[in-house]
Amino acid sequence: MNLIGLTGGIGSGKTKVAAVFETLGIPVYESDSKAKYLMNTNEEIRNKIIDLFGPESYNADDELNRPWIASRVFSDHEQLEKLNAIVHPAVYKDLLEWTMEPHHNSAPYLIQESAILFEENLTRRLSSIILVVAPEELRISRVIERDNVTREDVLRRMKLQWPDEKKISSSDYVIYNDGERSLITQVRDIDLMIRSSSERP
Repeated sequence: MNLIGLTGGIGSGKTKVAAVFETLGIPVYESDSKAKYLMNTNEEIRNKIIDLFGPESYNADDELNRPWIASRVFSDHEQLEKLNAIVHPAVYKDLLEWTMEPHHNSAPYLIQESAILFEENLTRRLSSIILVVAPEELRISRVIERDNVTREDVLRRMKLQWPDEKKISSSDYVIYNDGERSLITQVRDIDLMIRSSSERP
């Protein structure tokens, strides 16, 4: 199966781009959402996270305490690496199972959406990479509004990700989500190119 990576820095709008691909009939695996789901439902993962960050890692409703976890990992790269080592193998296993679901056989290709494809060296298993980029100030304002966090919080998260300039040189397609160029047109053009390349002998 032709698996395409979709990535972009925080606030770039990759989830919105993924939704456009889905309207074209392309199945999308949302790695970030799946990771959160697994951290809430997988007992082995839950126990490891509690061992790493303490009982405060989950709230009274047994839901992941995201602000608590974020306060630990976004200022401590070593702790972030430990968390990723717990979650990423489970997400990858889930992704493989997802790609083998029978109803995906008729899709021209599949997409894995993930914010950290480059940072975690996850690109080697993908046929090609679609990168979503946006101006930094626009990204910052989007995240502040979306997550109700401070500018400093957003900048701290951004520092954990590769700059767009570094990602562009390693990407096959780039979508500019700057509010000026049409996302639908860009996605449609890329979809046609991927379908065309997949049909070649």
